[in-house]
Amino acid sequence: MNRSYYWLVLGLSIPAFLWLVPTLWMVSLSFQPNDVLARTTSSTFFGLIPLPFTWNNYAALFSFGQTPGWFLNSFIVAIGMTLGVLLVSTTAGYALARMEFPFKRTIMVICLIGLMVPEQAVFIPLYTMFADFGWHNSYHALILPRMAVPIGVFLMMQFFKAIPKDIEEAARLDGVTWLKIFWYVMLPLARPAMMTLTILTFLYAWNDYLWPLVSAQQREYFTITLGLASIQSNFAQSEGLGRVMASGVIASLPVVILFLIFQRYVVQAMTAGGSKG
Repeated sequence: MNRSYYWLVLGLSIPAFLWLVPTLWMVSLSFQPNDVLARTTSSTFFGLIPLPFTWNNYAALFSFGQTPGWFLNSFIVAIGMTLGVLLVSTTAGYALARMEFPFKRTIMVICLIGLMVPEQAVFIPLYTMFADFGWHNSYHALILPRMAVPIGVFLMMQFFKAIPKDIEEAARLDGVTWLKIFWYVMLPLARPAMMTLTILTFLYAWNDYLWPLVSAQQREYFTITLGLASIQSNFAQSEGLGRVMASGVIASLPVVILFLIFQRYVVQAMTAGGSKG
């Protein structure tokens, strides 16, 4: 490796560290006592080193009895929404990319229009519809509205279009049905795009705040973002800056772990998309 490589790494490391400073600062403050933070937040290396160190902020959060239940609710909603989005997006994307049927172009146009409609614009119809069904304060009310996302259908449609037709035609010559082609041939090839969609959907579902705020009025159906916000709704009335920072760490930790584990699939999908484009 020549010297220019090391200069490139150094040049990229500096902005990366600056980008991480707010996150590191949040983690550090979450491990510091609130009485210390009441006086200053930059006592040791601009507050990035948690001295003195304490676990009390996290213990206080989990001592609140409903926090584990809120975590479970978030996992149920995020996993349910992710599975639903994968089911709808892969089947619809494959049909729009590979099959011919009436009103296909109309449906594609509707999907594209759906990309331009802000989600807040449909909150009132969604809320009214679920209220008529009596579905609010339930898991399916938190999951179902976000299963049919146009961006997921568009992503899978574009990926299936990029797969050579020769593979599919060879399977048809062997007498394989379209359902088996979809399941045994196309889905394995689309794994990078599916993993990318899985990560994006899980991140969105886990961090979603607005729809749970509208649909879940009972505390036992709060997600972790809504639940932590309900006990930290006013910074001036909170029990300290450290506990506020601990709430942020707890809410973001699962999605950070998920991304670190599956980030290689995101890179594969981007690489495959770029090479096929």
